[in-house]
Amino acid sequence: MQFLRDFFGFDAQKPMIFTTSDFWLFFGFVLLVYQFIYQRNRARNLFLLVCSIFFYYKSGGFFVLLLLFTTVADYNLGWLVHRARTKGQKQALIVLSLVINLGMLSYFKYSYFFADLLQAVAGIHIQPVNYLALWQNAFTGGSADISQIILPVGISFYTFQSISYVIDIYRGEIKPVDNVWDFAFFVSFFPQLVAGPIVRATDFVPQIDQPYRLSPVEFNHALFLIVNGLVKKILISDYISVNFVDRVFESPVSYTGFENLMAVYGYAIQIYCDFSGYTDIAIGVALLLGFRLTINFNSPYVSANITEFWRRWHISLSTWLRDYLYISLGGNRKGRVRTYLNLLITMLLGGLWHGAHIKFIVWGGLHGAGLALHKMWMEATGKRGRESTALGRLAGQVFTFHFVAFCWIFFRAGSMDIAGQVLSQIGTKFGFALIPRMLDAYAFIFGLMFLAYALHWLPRRLKEQVEGSFYYVPDLAKAALAVIVILGLYQVKTAAVQPFIYFQF
Repeated sequence: MQFLRDFFGFDAQKPMIFTTSDFWLFFGFVLLVYQFIYQRNRARNLFLLVCSIFFYYKSGGFFVLLLLFTTVADYNLGWLVHRARTKGQKQALIVLSLVINLGMLSYFKYSYFFADLLQAVAGIHIQPVNYLALWQNAFTGGSADISQIILPVGISFYTFQSISYVIDIYRGEIKPVDNVWDFAFFVSFFPQLVAGPIVRATDFVPQIDQPYRLSPVEFNHALFLIVNGLVKKILISDYISVNFVDRVFESPVSYTGFENLMAVYGYAIQIYCDFSGYTDIAIGVALLLGFRLTINFNSPYVSANITEFWRRWHISLSTWLRDYLYISLGGNRKGRVRTYLNLLITMLLGGLWHGAHIKFIVWGGLHGAGLALHKMWMEATGKRGRESTALGRLAGQVFTFHFVAFCWIFFRAGSMDIAGQVLSQIGTKFGFALIPRMLDAYAFIFGLMFLAYALHWLPRRLKEQVEGSFYYVPDLAKAALAVIVILGLYQVKTAAVQPFIYFQF
């Protein structure tokens, strides 16, 4: 009975994520039932909808009510936009959708930021109030804390997904789904619900009515992605984070500049393995269920310029910002100066999407300036981003990686002061004489980082050959390999649950 209470109850300290045994027990149950209903689309979709709602409850508690509110609101607004007779009516409904979605997102994500800004600019003090807790206390007679606003897990992802649906209907790119259950399934599909990738209705909705299909090659691809994602997250990301990166960024002045620099390199590969690892698992799990999600990462650190980087990094977000923000601002249709300004604004808001803090604005501003400068350079030289020689591309890769790593300092640091300390240590207290000793002391961690980067830089063709070889491994050997990997990961797994980094966004 205690096991059932723990499994069906919500514990904020133990959310259901891909690296917990609870998730794999849950997914095992899903597959067990799925084999009896997967050929009946309506039963399959309703079952997955219920499972998705349960998954979000286990990940975010009663914030599941906000997910349901967003679903009902945008489903109805989508139909109203479709039926509206005039462009003015359609635009008014789009504005209403944006006000509802971005208003709710802003309340949970930016209340303290706006309150601090108002205090600094106008001297007006406002104490943000958790109205959900206030209403809960009023109805139940409870005493929940109303002074702290908690960010619902995944709200940035499902909000953007839901907004794009209404906008796509307005643009005439899709028609509304037939019923609210299908729309709810699209918004809440559990593999990608809380940390992406951000799925477009144009990609997902047509799959809802398609019969289940999964070829042997796709089955092999799904298993490979899941194992690969777990290795990225647990073996590389979590281990580097807990044993090195977090310690240095907690107190940069306690470490040499060399250690700070290695922590920056460590965080660059940590966040990649964390987020792409989640995406790998999400795509693999979805594929086993017969649904195909779009690629979200494509070896971003091999990019030879910042534009290429954003075509390879968090692809679902970068294309969302391009299609729904940059183009809406005018894109490159308003002249060169306006194009550069639109790039800067897009990335500034992209930075703010990650969190209400000056460090994210600086991070977004740096990337926006980098994109604008690169576009300016391409137009001036006529190279269109194509390096003339292999040496030129290599130089571009080294420069781009270090620019991105520099930007990650602001993204990772707890404050601008911490970011300043990291840069100061690297610039003034590098500790060259201590490098041999530190290489010995951090041999395993640095070796793990080197291995991760080496694998990341492998040619795509070689990676595909390795995955293709996995297809020909006998099923029994695959099962044995999976057990060995899981046991190995268990040995290095930290005792505390390490949430995926993008859960906080």
